[in-house]
Amino acid sequence: MPESKSDRQQQRSQLRENLQDRWANEAKADVPPLANAELVQLQVRVIALENLLIALLAQASDRQLTLAREMATYISPRPGYTPHSLTLHAADQMLHLVERGEFFGLSARAGQAGADSAGDK
Repeated sequence: MPESKSDRQQQRSQLRENLQDRWANEAKADVPPLANAELVQLQVRVIALENLLIALLAQASDRQLTLAREMATYISPRPGYTPHSLTLHAADQMLHLVERGEFFGLSARAGQAGADSAGDK
């Protein structure tokens, strides 16, 4: 018998909760501080990933954009837990990336439409 939609949603919800718990536990591990060169390299990689993500979001379907927005709510503090400023900021950044992707996609489509109509003349 195929799984119902509510069963799949419940499984996804449980998986997200398990991942959040695992990430929270990993964050508590003792990690030596990063050297300056490592921090710079990390910043460069984050900038590259952000721009790559924006390019991918620019071509995403409405459903994919909605899913990306929903994911931001999943990293927000769960009921009964103290909100952490970094988590709140990360959720805001996720939403901002989706908005930038949408804007970039609309701009690219508008530019393509203009180029298509200019070619018709």
